[in-house]
Amino acid sequence: MTAETSQTLDRGLRVLKLLADTDHGLTVTELSTKLGVNRTVVYRLLATLEQHALVRRDLGGRARVGLGVLRLGRQVHPLVREAALPALRALAEDIGATAHLTLVDGTEALAVAVVEPTWTDYHVAYRAGFRHPLERGAAGLAILAGRRKAVGDPGFCLMQGELEAGASGAAAPLLGVTGVEGSVGVVMLADAVPERVGPRVVDAAREVAEALR
Repeated sequence: MTAETSQTLDRGLRVLKLLADTDHGLTVTELSTKLGVNRTVVYRLLATLEQHALVRRDLGGRARVGLGVLRLGRQVHPLVREAALPALRALAEDIGATAHLTLVDGTEALAVAVVEPTWTDYHVAYRAGFRHPLERGAAGLAILAGRRKAVGDPGFCLMQGELEAGASGAAAPLLGVTGVEGSVGVVMLADAVPERVGPRVVDAAREVAEALR
């Protein structure tokens, strides 16, 4: 901690991060141990966060992230989309295919930014807001693959005709971006994805990740 920072705010944010990393919530005792502070401090932090609906406690007393974080989260997509657009435009123009940024939304993949090429006679009409299970489509599979890979080994995923007949896609995960889980990819009307597309998508995903750091 420095003179310019707030210890209480820092602890409150650490509470939210700890709760966000667990599916089952944490007790006051568990939070006290993880934070290295006494239970009274944790009680005060939780009470304050509860007032803002950022934390809720179940009947067993376990604290979990509250629905109030959703209101904050809604403002994240526009910021992420704006940061990603330059790389997506370059990708779409270079490949001649529709480029997209896809983020995790629960158990689904949600397209939050889409850029179509300007010079092609035809291309796939892929819209922001389109969603599908993470287990289907190149974008979702890339996200799942990213959960298992190191930052230095991103790789890419290919898919043919799973989400739309006659369309193929390639996507690479966003890696090394705290709080953002997603992928960058392209979708095209083709029976197979050209060999150069996969590495180009990996480069675009890296560019987007750097813009978001």
